[in-house]
Amino acid sequence: MSDTSLRPIRRLLVANRGEIARRVFRTAQSMGISTVAVYADGDAEAPFVTDADLSVPLGGRTAADSYLSIDKVIAAADHSAADAVHPGYGFLSENADFARAVIDAGLIWVGPPPPAIAAMGDKLAAKESMTAAGVPTLPSVPVADSMTGDELAAAGTEVGYPLLVKASAGGGGKGMRIVGAPEELADAVAAARREAAGAFGDDTVFLERYLGAPRHVEIQVLGDTHGNLVHCFERECSIQRRHQKVIEEAPSPAVTPALRDRMGSAAVAAVRSIGYHSAGTVEFLLEGSGDEAEFWFLEVNTRLQVEHPVTEEITGLDLVREQIRVAAGEPLGYGQDDLTIRGHAIEARLYAEDPASGFLPATGTVELWAPSHEPQARFDSGIEVGSVVGTEFDPMLAKVVMAAPTRTEAALGLASALDRTRLGGVVTNRDFLSAALRSDEFLAGDTTTDFIERTGLASESPPYRGQFLHAAASAVALVSQARNRSQATALSFMSSGYRNSVMPDEVLPLTALDPSAGDADVSVTYRRQRDGSYRLRVAPLRADAPYAPPDDNDAPPDDDDHGDGGMPEASEFVVRPHAIQIHAINDDHIRIDAGGGVTDAPPAEEFDAELDVETGSMRGTWQVSRRGHHWYVTGPLTGSATLRERSRFPDPDAEAVEGGLVAPMPGKVLMVDVQPGDQVTAGQVLVVMEAMKMEHQITAAADGEVAEVRAHVGDQVDNGELLVVITADQ
Repeated sequence: MSDTSLRPIRRLLVANRGEIARRVFRTAQSMGISTVAVYADGDAEAPFVTDADLSVPLGGRTAADSYLSIDKVIAAADHSAADAVHPGYGFLSENADFARAVIDAGLIWVGPPPPAIAAMGDKLAAKESMTAAGVPTLPSVPVADSMTGDELAAAGTEVGYPLLVKASAGGGGKGMRIVGAPEELADAVAAARREAAGAFGDDTVFLERYLGAPRHVEIQVLGDTHGNLVHCFERECSIQRRHQKVIEEAPSPAVTPALRDRMGSAAVAAVRSIGYHSAGTVEFLLEGSGDEAEFWFLEVNTRLQVEHPVTEEITGLDLVREQIRVAAGEPLGYGQDDLTIRGHAIEARLYAEDPASGFLPATGTVELWAPSHEPQARFDSGIEVGSVVGTEFDPMLAKVVMAAPTRTEAALGLASALDRTRLGGVVTNRDFLSAALRSDEFLAGDTTTDFIERTGLASESPPYRGQFLHAAASAVALVSQARNRSQATALSFMSSGYRNSVMPDEVLPLTALDPSAGDADVSVTYRRQRDGSYRLRVAPLRADAPYAPPDDNDAPPDDDDHGDGGMPEASEFVVRPHAIQIHAINDDHIRIDAGGGVTDAPPAEEFDAELDVETGSMRGTWQVSRRGHHWYVTGPLTGSATLRERSRFPDPDAEAVEGGLVAPMPGKVLMVDVQPGDQVTAGQVLVVMEAMKMEHQITAAADGEVAEVRAHVGDQVDNGELLVVITADQ
């Protein structure tokens, strides 16, 4: 039994960053506890730093030099007179040495006891202890440093293929590789070791039997230092990419009350055997459904999980508050029978990444961030306008959570909240998340771990995506002309577009930035008519022909009219703006009615606009924002688009090299495996980069000869930088 004396917490240091630091600060401050942030050099202007009452710089730009430095964090706690430390998740949260260092410094550790962290932090030892406790586990074999190639091959054969190489010291998909055949094993182990060492400071890995399409179901547990231990039901986290979760929900659609009791009892027994207290999660792989479904132990996360909000939404508990109370020595004050499930909750992780390019992380500066107000969702975010998304840390921007009486309402409500959120400056997975939540498979509860690959939602353009982009370009043109007219100094009393002679239509050149289909240069030609409506034509640059009116303005697209999401040759619209309201960043605004009347002050160069427009027999409101040369557009129902005002002149610095392979994102070059003159084959790995603690391989697109190598090990390269040039075989 642990020490049960009460130790009130007055000042709490959070040894983490981003949204989880802000999340802990909110609860601590609501409990009357002052808060302390620590930060790396690159996070000096991040929102979490100013959310805390005090902040202490750690120095360093990488995780190893800042958030993973135990000595620096302990020194920061001493310097700020903190009396407790909360680790958040990731970084040092499951490091038993850190927990001991906190306790040895006379501070309160907001987490489980160090021996429990150590027992579960070594995933191999954890599996052995679970086997001893009678919990089902998958076959696994440790990979020793001294293993020869033959011994490694034998270990792979013992486990069986396909198998998974896993980091023993961490999680979150880092240090993990799927291996389908024996010849892939050695390279996968080497890559997993490198990634694990960079993310967790420990390159120990092991082999585990891989299940192709199970469900990932976990049980939230919570215990105090008085011997009380409960489970807070399950979460399903099966929708993953790169072994990292992107959509989580509670409860699981596959778990029956009887199965819930079995899994909950197994989870409580597992953590009770190691003397656990505080919040934690026991993860299982589940096959089948109904009362007789089978489950196998995966791991215990001895910390708060990223997806903890869905449990909070269905139970009414604040898990951070419970952690703090337990660390202060308070009893839970409730038992298992006091907990019930209320409704359903789903969380979507909003990442800066490109689903169409294999979910490659993206970088940039957040130029627009305005979470949806209706429907009301919970936004746990680590960003604000001006936040820089770099390569040093995880690219998660926010967690968006929707709770509702039913699963269908939660899914559709969350999709709507994502659609109505204004976001710009970085490529995100927002439209993928929305499409996944609305998909037939998700709504039917068909959410095994192969969901993304099986549905193809990440690589497919949404139906009629091309038409949507053309409509978005038209919305930009209407808002642009309205703003320009509002700033007219000559003949400002005249209606927009007034002419007393035959003149060509107005033209706005744009580039539609679309990661899934590729960027497309388009031009919008438009003319205001006597009745206040506008005729618009959106077409590729090469098709800027004189305007010809459409035959039927109300006709929907034909079944074969690029319903697959492709870009149409041209789109023609007759639209009637009912009102265009433009808000400057400083809240000044203008309002333009259908007759072109203008009120109030003209907006600044950067502004947000609402366009109430009628097209044929349909009327809706578009959200349009301008930031610099970029326009960010959200449609009346679903979908978003980013467009850039196109320069009339070519970029003199652009470099296009036939056969050139470029960096898909900013990052560090870890390995260059070719030199000029080498013969390569399609798919061969040429360069390995590291970005956001994950490795990314640059492979040859075709057979050929290496003509030039510009990348060197240790180089920091920018997105689009030329790495290798290959002359393809004829």
